[in-house]
Amino acid sequence: MEQKVILKQMIDFNKTAFDNTFSTMTMVQDQTEKAFSSMIDQNPWLPEDGKKVMQSWVDSYKKSCDEFKKLTDENFSKVETYFNE
Repeated sequence: MEQKVILKQMIDFNKTAFDNTFSTMTMVQDQTEKAFSSMIDQNPWLPEDGKKVMQSWVDSYKKSCDEFKKLTDENFSKVETYFNE
């Protein structure tokens, strides 16, 4: 029984570490996106199609990060369910 408690604590610690790291990564990404968008908007030589492509990269990255977070949360939830039984 003691092993199960220790493993649950390890999972909880890893989940907290992941959540904090992901949150920090998201804040950095948001700041980078603001700087990137400002740079794109201030460059008159960049064609509109180029701006759209760059914005689609940003949108794709955000979507992928959200899907990764969702999948990771689901898997942590499955592991927590195992330890709660």
